[in-house]
Amino acid sequence: MYAVILAGGGGTRLHPLSRPEQPKPFLPLVTGETLLQGTVARLAGVTDDVTIVTDRRYERLVRTQLPGIPMLLEPLGRNTAAAIALAALAIDRPDDEVMLVLPADQTVERGLVFAEVLRAAAESLATGAFGIDDPLVTLGIRVDRPATEYGYLVPDLARGGVVRGLTGYPLQRFTEKPKPAEAEDLMQQPGVAWNAGIFLWRRRAIVAALRRYTGLVQSLGPMVSSPQMLDRAYESIQRAVSIDYAVMESAARNGSVVMASMDVGWSDLGSWTSLLAAIGARGSGSVVQAGETVTVEADDLVVRRVGGHLGVIAPPERGSIIATQPLAVLRGSGPDLAIVEELIKRCSGPEV
Repeated sequence: MYAVILAGGGGTRLHPLSRPEQPKPFLPLVTGETLLQGTVARLAGVTDDVTIVTDRRYERLVRTQLPGIPMLLEPLGRNTAAAIALAALAIDRPDDEVMLVLPADQTVERGLVFAEVLRAAAESLATGAFGIDDPLVTLGIRVDRPATEYGYLVPDLARGGVVRGLTGYPLQRFTEKPKPAEAEDLMQQPGVAWNAGIFLWRRRAIVAALRRYTGLVQSLGPMVSSPQMLDRAYESIQRAVSIDYAVMESAARNGSVVMASMDVGWSDLGSWTSLLAAIGARGSGSVVQAGETVTVEADDLVVRRVGGHLGVIAPPERGSIIATQPLAVLRGSGPDLAIVEELIKRCSGPEV
């Protein structure tokens, strides 16, 4: 098995911590290591064949944080379908070898359990399961609340089973970011999981799927050996789409996707609210865009940049703020000012 880590993105839901020059994967949000460094560390004992796929503008960040690690550089950010297509074509591995794809910006509390899930999925699902040869395997997170910010994996319950401790099923469909009532209904359905964006498949399986459902193999394949030609190929990609939309939804309808859910203490830190919970602080948070006016209370905190430097302020009393640039309002987090200040300190230091 070889691993491909996708590192990039704007991280707009964590402004002003995350910014285009240093997005979420490259920040030490929870511990002293960045999310990217933590993702690589979790693969120890699973595989030492790891490649980072990232936008060319983040090459220096990756080299600084992970000296010597192999990289595959995209000319432009074109979402996960293009990144995965480039990795499947450019990283020369046997066609029957299992390729693990995972984002760089997630956290996992139970790393040993996660490693066993990856090994079991690679050996017992990606190589063929439930009557599907060379399936595309997607790993999901056990649902514990009716979240509307995640996509959901809906299994075919009649055809599943337990494989090496993993409860797996052929995937019936993806449901993208449902409304609250639908999320409540999905939560009650057995086997349903949140879409974690973690995939395993044989190299030949994903190349065949990309060829069938997209034009990426045809457009990128002849260009991967030439940086100049690859630049032009990326510029010609009209729509930047995720692998879910480009491949997985259609593949699920055609019966070639297998899902397995896991309970490993996962978070994608996709909002200020989830970040506050991860660092042990109270409250909920949201981003206020430039030009908007927001009312703050005395127990709120405001995270903003002043002169290019991150800072956190505690309003002395209720009042209004007009945002001149994106800022974060953390509702009810005032009692945990010290915890938030430590977060700001970690993310304000030199690039690690």
